[in-house]
Order: sequence, then C-alpha cells, then structure tokens
Amino acid sequence: MMSSSISPIPSGVSNLIPYLTCADAPAAIEFYQRAFGAVELMRIAAADGKIMHASLQIGDSMMMLSEEVPEWGSMGPNALGGSPVGIHVYVEDVEVAWEQAVEAGCEVVMPLEDAFWGERFGALRDPFGHKWSLSMRIRDMTAEEIQAAAAELQPGCGD
Repeated sequence: MMSSSISPIPSGVSNLIPYLTCADAPAAIEFYQRAFGAVELMRIAAADGKIMHASLQIGDSMMMLSEEVPEWGSMGPNALGGSPVGIHVYVEDVEVAWEQAVEAGCEVVMPLEDAFWGERFGALRDPFGHKWSLSMRIRDMTAEEIQAAAAELQPGCGD
C-alpha cells in the first residue's frame, strides 16, 4: 500500500515522457544539449559504463534515454531502420531553435514553412535516427478553421 503523502507522479513532471534508445548514449546527451538546449538531470551507468538511464530537460519537458544494448532488447531507430515515432517541440523562436539544431547536426526532413494549421513548422532527424519537429504558433486558429484550411489544400481532407 502506498503512503498517502507520496505523490504517484513526481512533482513538476508530466505523466507522458518520451524514452529514447540511442547508440552511444553519452554522445546523444551531448548532442541534445547542443541541438535543443537539454539539461542533464540524472545519469545512471552500468558497471561497463553503458548508460542504463538518463533524464534530460528541454524547456519545461522531460525526456529519458538509455543506451542501445541488443542483449537488453534495447535497439535505436538506426539499428531498426527507422522509427514510427517523432518528438514535437514548441519553441519561442523557431528560426533560432531550427538553426541551433541544424548546426548541431540534425538532418532536415521537411524545411521550415508556414503551415496551414497556424504554425511555423519543420521536421528534422537527429544523428541517432530520432525524428523531431519544431514549431511555434504564428496565428490562433480554431479546430474548424484548421479543418477548412486542410480541405482547401486537399479537397476531401478533414471531412
């Protein structure tokens, strides 16, 4: 039985946190620090030095990662031939954040553009195979306005 004085979710932590697997986790941590301004909160290494767990903070959100270790059943997207999952980050200034990520080594998948849903948006892939998208809102739009804009671009979309 859990004590009523202990919160089941740590204070200040979202209940949904991406957990990435990366080949060369120490290099990934350094990369995320350069590319996205990540702050390392915790690192736990196994006896062989491989990172079993690390926690990072980007903006007001947390992410976690561990080393790619096949014998642990832990494989990253490069080893698997890609990933169906992406990480989206809202930023204050997408131009600055984009330049920082690209200069750090992210590959441009979709260039920054003003999107029909009212955001300046672009997609990247980091050297570890993880997909990232960066955006900032440039106009307020209702769900109905977004659906209408989508239908205007591609008739039948949003119906």
